[in-house]
Amino acid sequence: MAFQESPNAGATRYLSLGVFIAVVLGGGLLIGLVNTPGDWYASLVKPSFNPPNWLFGPVWSALYVLIAFAGWRTWRRNRDGIAMKVWFAQLGLNFLWPPVFFGAHLLGAGLLVIATLFMMILGFISLSWLRDHAAAWAFLPYAAWVAFATLLNAALWWLN
Repeated sequence: MAFQESPNAGATRYLSLGVFIAVVLGGGLLIGLVNTPGDWYASLVKPSFNPPNWLFGPVWSALYVLIAFAGWRTWRRNRDGIAMKVWFAQLGLNFLWPPVFFGAHLLGAGLLVIATLFMMILGFISLSWLRDHAAAWAFLPYAAWVAFATLLNAALWWLN
């Protein structure tokens, strides 16, 4: 879908993209720094498919940029629409999961949060698909990673 903007909208458009990236990436990194895996996570029995710890930071950083991009496009298209509301809901759940899982050590509650997050991600993709393919496509790697993270959370809950 093409966006119709005034000729002076370019600077504002990119400023708003910068704000989305700063809030999403900055918020995600801050929450990650405050809720580190630590000794508790190291002591858990892990499934054979558990990735190395160093992988999570780069993957989430890239995903946060894609999440911000999709949110920014949706904001520009219809900031009061249901897709934007679902985008905010998924971001809230995304930011909630680390304190529940790593901070409170609640594997079962973490599983409920991340499973709900996965459903919100799929909902956003579905809502965006017909109106903004770029926003929907930006969420596909996120959906794949959160599906994997949900499986990992479930395995950790089961094993511990």
